[in-house]
Formats: sequence, C-alpha cells, structure tokens
Amino acid sequence: MPAAIAVDDLTVRFGDVVAVDRLTFSVAPGEVLALLGPNGAGKTTTVETLEGYLTPTSGTVRVLGFDPRSEAAALMPKLGVMLQGGGIHRAARPGELLELFSAYYDNPRSPTELLELVGLTDRANTPHKALSGGEAQRLSLALALIGRPEVVFLDEPSAGVDVSGRRTIRDLIAGLAADGVTVLLTTHDMAEVTELADRVIIIDKGVAVAEGSPDELTRSDSASIRFMATPELPTSEMTRELGGAVKEVAPGDYELTLAPEPEVMSRLTSWLAARDLPIEIRSGRERLEDVFVRLTQESAASDSTAGEASSSRSRGGRRRRSKQ
Repeated sequence: MPAAIAVDDLTVRFGDVVAVDRLTFSVAPGEVLALLGPNGAGKTTTVETLEGYLTPTSGTVRVLGFDPRSEAAALMPKLGVMLQGGGIHRAARPGELLELFSAYYDNPRSPTELLELVGLTDRANTPHKALSGGEAQRLSLALALIGRPEVVFLDEPSAGVDVSGRRTIRDLIAGLAADGVTVLLTTHDMAEVTELADRVIIIDKGVAVAEGSPDELTRSDSASIRFMATPELPTSEMTRELGGAVKEVAPGDYELTLAPEPEVMSRLTSWLAARDLPIEIRSGRERLEDVFVRLTQESAASDSTAGEASSSRSRGGRRRRSKQ
C-alpha cells in the first residue's frame, strides 16, 4: 500500500542554518508516528514542510501522493491540523466554530457529535476566552477532525489538559488510527508516545538518530535489571548484598548490573520483600524518556567532540602559518 506520508532526503535551510538534514521516512495509512526531538531539532520545520507552509531546499515530501505546495488545493481537504496555539478569536464559541468549519467540507462530521466526543457539549456556547487551557486544546482537536481527514498532524495534543481530558484525547487518537487515519504526532509527553505510537522517530539537529517502535527503542541488550521502587533506597547496602552494582538513575528508578537470571531476580525481590517495599520489574528495558535523553545527549557530545577537534586543527594551522 502506498505511504500516506513520504519524506525522501529532505533538507531545509534558512540561510546558513540547516534545520533539516537529508531526512527520510515514511508513514503507512492508519499508522501513528511520533516525531520526537529536543527544541530546535527540526520537528516543526519538517511538519510545516509536510503541511505545505515551507518549500524543501532539496529532497521531496508527499502526503497522500500529493506535493503539499504545488497540489495544495487537492490535498488540504484531506488534512487535519491541530496546533498548540490555535489562533482562535477570543469571542468565538465552540459550537459556532464547528458549524463554520463544517461548511468548508463536502462531508463534514457532525459538530454536535464532535462536541460530545471531546467533552465540550456543555461548553458549546462559551466564548473561547473563557475556556480552560485543556478545553481549548480539545476544541482545537475537534476543529482538526471536522472534515474527516485522512492524515492528521497533532502538535502537543494534550498539553495543559487534565487527566480526564488526556484520556479523552488519547482515546480519540487511537480511534482515528483504528479507522485508518494516519497520525503524525509531535509531543514531549513520553507516556502518550508509549501508549499511542506505532513507531517513533527521534531527530536531533535535523538528523534522525533513532527509529523503531516504543518497544524496540526501550528494549536494552545490556546484562542489567531495571526496576522501580521507593526512592532513595540504600544502594551501597544493596550492592553489597546483591552482588552487583545498584544505581538510582532517576528518583525511584534503579539499575542492577547483573543479568536477569532466576537466582538474581529471587535475591532482588527477596531483599525488597523483607523490607516491605513495592517493586515494578522492568528487566532489560529503559524508559522512553531515558532513551530520548541518552540519544540526544550523545548527539550533542559527538558535535562537541567534532567541534573541539576542528578548533584544535584550526589553532594548529594558525600556529604553523605563523612560523612561515
């Protein structure tokens, strides 16, 4: 089946700044892809190019087989775009907005149905300025879905949303994928990514540094045991008694540098049980947040090393020239 989104060797420059550097990936119909990266990594540039707001410096992008720039008129009715800041007039009301947006499409979803889906039925006549941040986010999602899109771009869809609202949004996204809608998600909420994404691409400085499912990216090949327990356990004592180094890598998140053999697992659980401590074993698995931080820090360290080497060569060159 043809890709719903195809990015081939995409490069986008702004003057001397390379925002996206030969990026290549594709997204299948009905797939949820999470595009992750630190601020300034090139996520927004990539998405805005796919939405037709930017022109590639080189390479190509296609959405549903269309060039987002030259074939925008044919493509736009098939897209849904949810922005973090929706640019909605402060006096506009959710019910009125959905009715207005529905007039732009040949086969729109029912505004009443969407208000119910995003939990805003009782806020239909409330001015946008009086909505909470979470309610405004849910309205932005409803506006992105009004035209029955085939591809949806979601930017931080649950930012500022309460627990109930996040559950509503995640259920809606899962439902979109089940209906065959392609979702490209950008977010800093790793729990959201772990729950929703079929595949993750992590980019840094415009370059893809990792790709895979959340399960593939968090699976570790190291001979260690990861477990969750009460923060600030006596790791020195545990190291002595368990026979392997214990390190608290984050509050309540521990790593034991022993292979997860049955006898080792028994010693670990017995040590914790003897002290009536809760435990959640995550043997051989990192948190997605840990993977993200490690990969982007490795990228930064690599750039720093290369920069130091280049600077050293430059200084050496100047010294040699001074002797001539």
